[in-house]
Amino acid sequence: MFGLGVWELLIVLAIVVVLFGAKRLPLIGEGLGGMITNFKKATKKNKEEQVKIDDDSAANAEHNNVVKEDSTKASKENI
Repeated sequence: MFGLGVWELLIVLAIVVVLFGAKRLPLIGEGLGGMITNFKKATKKNKEEQVKIDDDSAANAEHNNVVKEDSTKASKENI
């Protein structure tokens, strides 16, 4: 995990406990967990919107091709 061994992680944990105190660690954990959850939701929503936009773009492109073909046929018939 990030090139850190067990001893390094224990030292980091000890420093965090000293800085924030044992009572505040659960609150910090909840805050971080909430941020991760919100980030995942926003990412999922963004992906869904992008798929919808891509589908709409493909449908519009297909519609434009059909309209172009129809207008080409109509102009050939008038000649």
